[in-house]
Amino acid sequence: MTYQEFEKYVDEMQRMSIETLKVKNKEYAAGDDVLHNFKTAAELQGITPAQALEGMMAKHTISIYDMINMAAFGRFYPKEMWAEKIKDNINYLYLLWAMICEKLEGRGNDQNLSDL
Repeated sequence: MTYQEFEKYVDEMQRMSIETLKVKNKEYAAGDDVLHNFKTAAELQGITPAQALEGMMAKHTISIYDMINMAAFGRFYPKEMWAEKIKDNINYLYLLWAMICEKLEGRGNDQNLSDL
């Protein structure tokens, strides 16, 4: 694979991820809080928002692992299905980054993220 091909694929995935993230954030947000679902899921389960995100992301990670393993046995998955799963995982990492930034904003020297 050439550098040019690689950059094309990365740009394509980044564009798809960002488009989906913007649409889903409007769908799942409560008011202006795009992290609402994770915070609410955390409250319901008695865990942190990051742990709620971790659980939701695990479902997508397992799906990718299953697809990789089934492909090794000759199972075909269309490019669109791979893109959907990979895009979802990327977006969970963007959301985790937003959670981290939200927690660290205004904390000064307190970098403790035990409540993440």
